[in-house]
Amino acid sequence: MIKAAFSHVDTWVFDLDNTLYPPQANLFAQIEDKMVAYVIKELGVDLEEAHRLRRQYWKEHGTTLAGLMENHDVDPDPFLLQVHDISMHPLEPAPELANAIAALPGRRIIYTNGTAPYAERVVEARGLAGLFDGIYGVEHANYRPKPERQAFDAVFERDGVKTHKAAMFEDDLRNLIAPFEMGMRTVHVAPEQPEADHVHHHTDDLTAFLQTLTD
Repeated sequence: MIKAAFSHVDTWVFDLDNTLYPPQANLFAQIEDKMVAYVIKELGVDLEEAHRLRRQYWKEHGTTLAGLMENHDVDPDPFLLQVHDISMHPLEPAPELANAIAALPGRRIIYTNGTAPYAERVVEARGLAGLFDGIYGVEHANYRPKPERQAFDAVFERDGVKTHKAAMFEDDLRNLIAPFEMGMRTVHVAPEQPEADHVHHHTDDLTAFLQTLTD
């Protein structure tokens, strides 16, 4: 029974992008355009090369920013400010999701590879404001990204998360490896179900899944 598998959980950790809103909103398309523009300006490369570097650094380092910091000593704050300056118009309020999150026992936090101010804008647009006890971004992990274990360690130490009593909801499979190894209950939120030993549960409907935990 799924509900029983979460009976020990007192801290609920949610990723943000494509987790607390559906992938169809495609906010990341806006962010990608901003990233590419920043790379062109900062590194003096053309459009094709900027796209290539963005993809390569995301794949090799977890985020484009981590690759830019490692390989080009890019200052993270101006980058993060620019790439998250996007429109929230694709997002719609999600009252059923809000009710499902509010019903969860214990503490609820967000941990994203974006920034906390960006996460707060998303939360507001989704009608989820006031539901979370903490919102943490890449700045709270010393700019190190998920899936790096040290990034999780930094955020969870700051928040006081006891990982053996916590659950992690995340769309990116890579970002569930460390939580699994830390003893968390892991939930993959995505349209397609993966074959992965580090995933305890999969859902393509976060609201419905959360409702099963509190019904």
